[in-house]
Amino acid sequence: MSEENEISGLWDLPECCTSYIISFTSPKDACIASAVSMGFKSAAESDTVWEGFLPPDYQDIIARSVSPVLYSSKKELYFHLCDSPLLLDDGKLSFRLSKPSGKKCYMLCARELNIIWGDTPMYWNWRTLTESRFAEHISCSKSFRNSYGLESRSKASVKLVQQSISDVEGGNNTVYLERPTHVQDIDGRMPEERRDMWMEIELGEYFNDEGDEGDIQMQLLETEILGWKRGLIIEGIELRPKEG
Repeated sequence: MSEENEISGLWDLPECCTSYIISFTSPKDACIASAVSMGFKSAAESDTVWEGFLPPDYQDIIARSVSPVLYSSKKELYFHLCDSPLLLDDGKLSFRLSKPSGKKCYMLCARELNIIWGDTPMYWNWRTLTESRFAEHISCSKSFRNSYGLESRSKASVKLVQQSISDVEGGNNTVYLERPTHVQDIDGRMPEERRDMWMEIELGEYFNDEGDEGDIQMQLLETEILGWKRGLIIEGIELRPKEG
């Protein structure tokens, strides 16, 4: 059977069957399918398809949002959750979907992090910032300009700790909060700009194949150069799936 006949055969299927088939693909494939024909467009944009791309508990997640979530179709909801993160749990947690896969991404606000001397004004300041999704962020100075002391190496780790085992998954990584000017060969991870214009740096990764039991420990430590630092603004820590 030729490819033309195969496509023609799909057009002869009821729309509900075509939608069911497309729901086993991916969001990207569904968008491509909607451009094939008007018949495919209707099937590929149906709620049957896009509900399958949403997390099974998406309704419970939306119910935790601090503001109403309005949408006219499941496709519109999908892209809303990808492009406009929701604030959950009184604004302490941010939620969005990864656009390619529909997997969950969460960000903990700075207030939910354990920051040494975080409530000591001599070292840290809590402020509001219009560019932040959260009500507060924390900065290590009284001025955001003329940063210094951030180019030294830091140690970062993300570990999965389970009660049933004594060891943890994940190792230490070397990271730089700012590109050093005096180092020829950089032996660590550097910050990269996000779509929301913030800079981010990968602290590490973990793999969980033991179910939902266990805690995630995330750490960022600088223990070699303990001098004063200025210019670091922390919005939060994001947990998201590794794509591909």
